[in-house]
Amino acid sequence: MPTYSYTEKKDTRSGFGDGLTELGKTNENVVALCADLIGSLKMDEFKKNHPERFFQVGIAEANMIGIAAGLTIGGKIPFTGTFANFSTGRVYDQIRQSVAYSGKNVKICASHAGITLGEDGATHQILEDIGLMKMLPGMTVINPCDYNQTKAATLAIAEHEGPVYLRFGRPKVPVFMPEDQKFEIGKAINLIEGTDVTIVATGHLVWEAIQAAEKLSKDGISAEVINIHTIKPLDNEAILKSVQKTGCIVSAEEHNYYGGLGESIARVLAENCPTPQEFIATQDTFGESGTPDQLMEKYGLNSTAIVAAVLKVMKRK
Repeated sequence: MPTYSYTEKKDTRSGFGDGLTELGKTNENVVALCADLIGSLKMDEFKKNHPERFFQVGIAEANMIGIAAGLTIGGKIPFTGTFANFSTGRVYDQIRQSVAYSGKNVKICASHAGITLGEDGATHQILEDIGLMKMLPGMTVINPCDYNQTKAATLAIAEHEGPVYLRFGRPKVPVFMPEDQKFEIGKAINLIEGTDVTIVATGHLVWEAIQAAEKLSKDGISAEVINIHTIKPLDNEAILKSVQKTGCIVSAEEHNYYGGLGESIARVLAENCPTPQEFIATQDTFGESGTPDQLMEKYGLNSTAIVAAVLKVMKRK
């Protein structure tokens, strides 16, 4: 099996910031809006280089979404930026009515997603945003795994016509995806070929899935690892092709058990190829304060938990 390594750790929000900076230089229609979190969203360079295309709306997220929807009418491509909790839960009505229902070309870019926001606690963490956004008709939902993939996704969504939810995080995580890899919306990436079990992961859990596969390999278990960076539209073909070979699957995500990637996969399997599945996700709970590593350990969102789920699901084949 191929081995993956990294030489540095970088936060995925910096991938967004650097992607937005590049877009500012190459696409004059890209504009950026922020709800008083310029530094946290790494939007400083875009603001400095293109002040006429940057709008600081303050702590008024609903207004930000409305302004973004309006800007699309003039041909602009607005990128909104704030924490994932405020990007979705606080402004769901405005997203539904002004963006999704109207089919506006707004890119909703959400940092500090999941529990790895850490010490800020449950009021600022969000574990239900993927479910909220994937249920909106016409909304594309993307959750990249590292700095390189987040930057590539940021560049790709500018070329995509229609509303997009781009989700990324706060902590520094391993950078292991190729810097020059083309980002294809809706196309999963098979990282490791395997025959005994399929592990599909998204976001921060992709690296944990790779680590789990390496541990399993030492025990003679061949795990296939698939990076699902696009949760909607989901790459059904990649999932079905894999489970028809392995006969069982584990889904892994930094999101609630309900409404996330795992549920989307379960629907695909139920409709096409019923297959034993185990879920790595938070179990219908809010988060709490703690370091990212402490919280990932407590809520079972790491390679150790994935290995245990694999051993469990393989017995169900």
